Amino acid sequence: MHVRRISVVLLGLFLLLTLVGRAHGAAAKVEIKGAAILDHACGKVAVKHMGLVHAGKMDEATKLGSKEMQEQWKALPAADRTMMSGLMKETSRTEAQFSADIKSGGLLVVEGDKATLTVKQEHKDANGTSTDTLTQSYVIDGAGCWITR
Repeated sequence: MHVRRISVVLLGLFLLLTLVGRAHGAAAKVEIKGAAILDHACGKVAVKHMGLVHAGKMDEATKLGSKEMQEQWKALPAADRTMMSGLMKETSRTEAQFSADIKSGGLLVVEGDKATLTVKQEHKDANGTSTDTLTQSYVIDGAGCWITR
């Protein structure tokens, strides 16, 4: 079985990111699956971000990230931003395609002010089966849901 992991974090502009630590405190963990994710603020941000990346609108896509993420993106050399933008656009999907992926294989885990979206897609062909896993972390505040590390 061929497993290919593509991180939405990578697609979301940020090769330099590391995993976020667990939320502090005893926040209740809530799991949202499938189409219900699209009704959550983080699901809406995920789909919008993917669509903007697919359309090559990186400046707009970057605005869906946390302030820290926006600052990290702006701090990258222009050549790095150009290279990463091309890679992300090449591996991105349309809003409609990504929405369908979320409906069929999405899991959003919300813990307090943090959330993680995981979208798994299994592909079968004559060569066997492969699985794509996209993962994106978010921070939730009073103003909305923002892409983060």
